[in-house]
Amino acid sequence: MPEQRRSSTPQIRIALDAMGGDNGPSVVLAGAARVAAKRPDVTFLLFGDSALVEPLLRSHAALAKVATVHHSDVAIKMDDKPSQALRTGRRVSSMWMAVEAVKRGDADVAVSAGNTGALMAMSKVCLRTMPQIDRPAIAALWPTLRGRSIVLDVGATIGADAQHLVDMAIMGAAMASIVLGVPTPSLGLLNVGIEEIKGLEEVKAAGRLLRDAALPHLDYRGFVEGDDLGRGTVDVVVTEGFTGNIALKTAEGTAKQIAQYLRDAMGASLLSKLGYVLARKAFDAMREKMDPRRVNGGVFLGLDGLVIKSHGGTDGLGFAGAIEMGYEMAHHDLLSKIRESLTLAQEIRTPGVSPAAESS
Repeated sequence: MPEQRRSSTPQIRIALDAMGGDNGPSVVLAGAARVAAKRPDVTFLLFGDSALVEPLLRSHAALAKVATVHHSDVAIKMDDKPSQALRTGRRVSSMWMAVEAVKRGDADVAVSAGNTGALMAMSKVCLRTMPQIDRPAIAALWPTLRGRSIVLDVGATIGADAQHLVDMAIMGAAMASIVLGVPTPSLGLLNVGIEEIKGLEEVKAAGRLLRDAALPHLDYRGFVEGDDLGRGTVDVVVTEGFTGNIALKTAEGTAKQIAQYLRDAMGASLLSKLGYVLARKAFDAMREKMDPRRVNGGVFLGLDGLVIKSHGGTDGLGFAGAIEMGYEMAHHDLLSKIRESLTLAQEIRTPGVSPAAESS
């Protein structure tokens, strides 16, 4: 596979799985239309059932000028197991074809709102991982009191040894330098306490490696706890996929719970309704900050190609956010930044040996 897939032209070419997600082409095209109106340097490759996609595309005149439709008879279902998706959808599904466009060099990034497990499985088989990376991770934007942070892994793989945690730290910092605009992002390992004696041995070993290496492209701050996620204590929080996914779903559920509490309280009496009217601007600002559509899009880090996972139940605004994430990653050449960072960190890698086992 070629080291550099980017075209010499300034255009960013985005492949979309038009059939992915709970609502399929209508949401995908609505999101793409939003981005097309904002980004004159973007072109789209739409993969899906042309009988469904083309009529919708005709209703988005500006998008139709910068998009091509590539027919696929097969759409991966949201409840398909990854193995099943590979058996039925390899080479023929809209999801596979979008990812394969990146592999061929026809697209700079693929975006899908489809089945997460199937998308990860297809991406790993089609694109493979970078030579230095054993397992990919999903990195997500996280709204905080300070602005935004990046949290990974939020569900790609269960469990992690010290080397995998270090790899995620390196990749997450490279992503943060693009998304957050911070040359040397601060980073912490999620743990049950900030003391170095606490936590799993793998986490403690990863902490020692990061602290002793003093890598120039990230500012390792030690361990962080669950409440630091919302505070934005660091720019990048690293954990393994099981814990990260639970944290993500807990945060989403809490946001919905708080929103419902506010709706109930504001409608409880005439006085509270009046209070809502007087404070409406403040409530609208809070609602916007808590809106998950504004931070939609998880990046599959560690693959030898760019793939973005959108939330399956999002709307056009949310899917546009996932496309924007893909645009930024391609425009700023995230893959090259990760490769460079991994090369700089080569001194703390021991091929074939888990640092956790080495330190025990």
